[in-house]
Amino acid sequence: MLNRAILGNLPEGVRGPAYDPATLTPGIVHFGVGNFFRAHEAWYVERCLDRGKPGPWGIVGVGLTSGARSERKAETFRAQDGLYSLTEVDADGARTVRVIGVLREYLLAPADPEAVLARLCDPAIRIVSMTITEGGYNIDEETGEFRIDNPRVEADLANPQAPATVFGFVVEALRRRRAAGTGPFTVMSCDNLRHNGQVARTAFVGYARACDPDLAQWIEANVTFPCSMVDRITPSVDARMRDLLNRESGLDDALPVLAEDFSQWVLEDSFCAGRPPLEKAGVEFVSDVTGYEQVKVRMLNAAHVTLGALGLLLGYRYVHDAIADADLHRFINAYLQKDVMTQIHAPQGLDLDAYRRKVISRFSNRAVADTLLRICSDGASKSQVFWTDTVRRSLQSGHDLSRIAFGLAAYLEMLRGIDEKGETYTPLEPTLTEGQVALARDTDPAAALALPAFDGWRDLQTPELTQAIVAARRAIREHGVRASLPD
Repeated sequence: MLNRAILGNLPEGVRGPAYDPATLTPGIVHFGVGNFFRAHEAWYVERCLDRGKPGPWGIVGVGLTSGARSERKAETFRAQDGLYSLTEVDADGARTVRVIGVLREYLLAPADPEAVLARLCDPAIRIVSMTITEGGYNIDEETGEFRIDNPRVEADLANPQAPATVFGFVVEALRRRRAAGTGPFTVMSCDNLRHNGQVARTAFVGYARACDPDLAQWIEANVTFPCSMVDRITPSVDARMRDLLNRESGLDDALPVLAEDFSQWVLEDSFCAGRPPLEKAGVEFVSDVTGYEQVKVRMLNAAHVTLGALGLLLGYRYVHDAIADADLHRFINAYLQKDVMTQIHAPQGLDLDAYRRKVISRFSNRAVADTLLRICSDGASKSQVFWTDTVRRSLQSGHDLSRIAFGLAAYLEMLRGIDEKGETYTPLEPTLTEGQVALARDTDPAAALALPAFDGWRDLQTPELTQAIVAARRAIREHGVRASLPD
């Protein structure tokens, strides 16, 4: 098994930490230790530590969910001393493997919430980061405010010293730190959201305001919430892929991660309690990440989800197979060139056409073996992030809606869970109720327009867009995706 005892005898070609993980003291707590975090933030911190003294920047991971799967994950992290392998693959299939040592502890919050609070209150902790998904911030899309009517939030507010949500843990820790004179920490969202730092501020201050208005004021005045743009394609690793990665690396790792060789992190330099020298690891610090967010979300992410929906309907299951389809390749390129690039302001020095070509190349990376179902998961939340600005700009400017309407129609058809070959699959929509998912299966193709996926532009929704989506859904059902694709 992979653990600290074998670091001095790793298989040939596998790179280990350039420092002794046992000497690394924690300075970061991270909620949501999924594959993306392990291939992105943790990888950047690891690279940073490789280039200097280890310093106080180890990471404590926190899992928020209960159940047998979560317990196994926690037990495995502990058995492996927090170590795991990361395999990076380029489009030609070339691979590099390294063992990441920066995760120094893993806590399962439902099992011992007080241990999580104790770690958050440790003066050494200077950053609390999170990847809790696009829909995890509990923001009311209509009002833009934090929702206190969420049952789990209500439970935390009723007993704030024994929290279960990320909001409860962070705010209770900040309350204790203020009382002890320890001082604040930075709260850093690494989720794929527009203005993610501002969204995090709204969520945590909103919770605090409902709990203790004075504490909310202190948080607003002292805690920093930097915005960031994060980017790396990191597919799921099932048992088959785990075994394949281990055969190729020679390791016995129960928790390996696979990622493309591309990675980007653009970050506002706003850290109230200090930070690691991440610029040494390739992080780009800027005063405003908005332009980078716009390009990434509206080009890469929107194209990804659109390709995912179209590919699933045609019977594909992997991203690289879908983009290899000449018709889908043409449609995605047309969407990017005609609908997005003509209506976006890129940061100075960023070549949009080169970015488009890179997006297509990344989708084509067969070695990543990314699934279309993963890309489309939680589409109801993602659509409000990925499509809203392009749809709103198109409606306001009178831009051609044909490709946009077709992409939205394909997403709704994808929710029905059956492809053109008659094969079934199960879309993952954790924020939708069964009744809402049933709207996508309704015989009336307009029924699903009531879904929250469309809330981001509902105030601008025109009869023309509604009719175009309905017509596209009917065309897909009657003639199939390929015969219905617009130019």
